[in-house]
Amino acid sequence: MPGKLKIIPLGGLNEIGKNITAYEYGEDIIVVDCGLGFPDDDMYGIDIVTPDVTYLAKNEEKVRGIVLTHGHEDHIGALPYVITEIQAPIFATPLTAGLVELKLAEHGLLDTAVIEVRKPGDSFRLGCFKVEMIHVNHSIPDTVSLAITTPVGLVIHTSDFKIDTMPVSGSIIDLARFGELGNSGVLALISDSTNIERPGYSTSESKVGERIDELFRGSTHRIIVTTFASNIHRVQQVLDCAQKYGRRVAITGRSMENALRVSTELEQMSIPQGLIIDINQAKNLPPEKTVIITTGSQGEPMSALYRMAFSGHKQVEIRSGDKVIISASAVPGNEKTISRVVNELYRRGAEVIYDNISDLHVSGHAYQEELKMIIALTKPQFFMPVHGEHRHLKMHAKLASQMGIKQSNIIVADIGNIVEVSEDAIARNGKVQSGRVFVDGTGLVDGGSVVLRDRQHLAQDGMLVVILTLSSEDSGLITGPDIITRGFVYVKESEDLISELKDVVLATLEQCAQEKVTDWQALKSSIRTDLSRHLYKTTKRNPMILPVILEI
Repeated sequence: MPGKLKIIPLGGLNEIGKNITAYEYGEDIIVVDCGLGFPDDDMYGIDIVTPDVTYLAKNEEKVRGIVLTHGHEDHIGALPYVITEIQAPIFATPLTAGLVELKLAEHGLLDTAVIEVRKPGDSFRLGCFKVEMIHVNHSIPDTVSLAITTPVGLVIHTSDFKIDTMPVSGSIIDLARFGELGNSGVLALISDSTNIERPGYSTSESKVGERIDELFRGSTHRIIVTTFASNIHRVQQVLDCAQKYGRRVAITGRSMENALRVSTELEQMSIPQGLIIDINQAKNLPPEKTVIITTGSQGEPMSALYRMAFSGHKQVEIRSGDKVIISASAVPGNEKTISRVVNELYRRGAEVIYDNISDLHVSGHAYQEELKMIIALTKPQFFMPVHGEHRHLKMHAKLASQMGIKQSNIIVADIGNIVEVSEDAIARNGKVQSGRVFVDGTGLVDGGSVVLRDRQHLAQDGMLVVILTLSSEDSGLITGPDIITRGFVYVKESEDLISELKDVVLATLEQCAQEKVTDWQALKSSIRTDLSRHLYKTTKRNPMILPVILEI
């Protein structure tokens, strides 16, 4: 009698991004996707967030492979950090594999990684699992859903998808295959929930091409376009418009250059001979003959568009009359940075066209009617929504119920939950270690949550350092106390408060001397406690207090 399949989401639930899910049966585990997340506003100094894969590392001998559904950062971005803990082959479609190779090469990990290229329609076996890649539409080519045959039944993991009836390149999503699988019997559907709040059907990517064409038509100004580097279809449409209206194209931004190189090598893009020129040549062309495609659609401070806006780009300077097209929607949390760049571009005389005021972006995720269609085609016995915040998951669960799936067969999980699926039941059964790992610069932040809490403390209330020099013979005070503050008060304008704090420290030293306290740690703790109490009483603030004792 078959046992139970374990589905363990290690990311992508109750959050946007950081998508990673483990499927486990007996002695076999496969991992679907390995994405990163972006830091919240209060994650000071943190560059990216990766999933905690402690559970997978402890069970490394069971991991048969990492299967990637597409090449977006929220599905492949954590690979350089995860594969140092889990040695397992990576399975991906050609474009996704090319982007992964670039990423691993940047981290010096390409030589040790095993990357197996598979195409939509291919099937392959990993331990007791058989994995089939199904072609779907998304905002990056070579995206697939997965049909995973397990000992207890067939599970469909949609990953990110939409139903685009007029795709820019390639064919429409393979709805026929979803229907065939549904007729054969689907045990569980694990489905993307990102756009569950949007009724109707998503707009075709080709509609954006029509709007871009309108903006190019008749324009006599230099055109600068920014979009996500991974949105190959969008870039292709910009290139097609440039060719149509007799313009040459320069590319700037490393991620954009890399994406174009990989997609061109894999024939995912068609670039006419002579259309692309070096960025240094662009300045010699008349405005009406020039297009610049750049990174920076999210206002990232190090991006090419940001540097153009703030006069930090070596080859491109924004001129009055430039037409800047921002063909991307704001990732939640990036609205302020994008607004800052847009304002600066306007200040320099540019005309800025962006998604808020023009139809320059469409989502790569399915709307409600498309989500219904996948449920109707696959007819799953069990349903589990993924890829979304809690409201998205709950709304998707409700939609599944409206489509006829029994409430007891629908489960809304959380990161780290072990969801067990048998032939006749689905339920949570325990948790594994999970959560977020913070990356600062190029390395992981040791003791991440503690370090982050300290950074938040410093950002809110600042820091106060107390320096004392004591005698090694009798612990008597030789010099001090000296008080240094950062981010708390301006010393020259707070002399009375600083004097009070020195008196508090002296009183604490006297009290400790009377109690014959000779342990430096105990002394520091007493100073910290008394100062904290006095500061909160007088200022209602609680800075980080660091006593420093020098012994002579």
